[in-house]
Parts: sequence; C-alpha cells; structure tokens
Amino acid sequence: QVQLVESGGGLVQAGGSLRLSCVASGGTERINPIAWYRQAPGKRRETVASINTSGITYYAASVRGRFTISTDNAKNTVYLQMNSLKPEDTAVYYCNLPQGMRPLDWGEGTQVTVSS
Repeated sequence: QVQLVESGGGLVQAGGSLRLSCVASGGTERINPIAWYRQAPGKRRETVASINTSGITYYAASVRGRFTISTDNAKNTVYLQMNSLKPEDTAVYYCNLPQGMRPLDWGEGTQVTVSS
C-alpha cells in the first residue's frame, strides 16, 4: 500500500517562501500524475496544483504565478515551491492523485501558517 508523507510546512511571514515535499513509498505506483491539495479550517479541501505524466501543470487561480509544482521521479517525490505567501494560504497541505482518479490513502499533511 502506497504511503504519502508530506513535509516542509511551517510558520512564515507574508511574502515569504516554503518548499513542500511529498514522498510516496511502499508501492510500485509512480508519483505522477499527482496533485497538491490544501484544506483551511472550516473549508473544503481544494486542489492547489497538479502535474500530469506529460509535465503539463495546473494551478488554482489563487496561487498561479506564486506556486510551482515539480516532481523528481527518481526519488518518487513531488514538490510545491510556494513564493509570495499570503495569510490566505494558511492551511494543511496534502498530496494525492488528481481529482477524477481514485485517491490513495491520505497522509497527515503538513501545516502551513502565514502570518500577516
């Protein structure tokens, strides 16, 4: 069974940067296609970014131009580089297969808190 482990979150001031990582282990599935999601308190989980096997990326309008998704297939790891962070980016961030695909078991996520 594939296990997803997210890391890299933390507390950062508005305008700062973080790089999240997600490692898939315990299975033969490649971590591509893959997506990053986030869930803020009291809100539904939303897709932040995704990348497919052709390297085509998708970004939510709220993060486009600030966030970059990338993969290292050799390490079975997906990254989310987050720049120019805003308080509204505060959420728990998760990785998983893109919407429309049967999700893997969700990891614990990594908390991102952006202070104003």
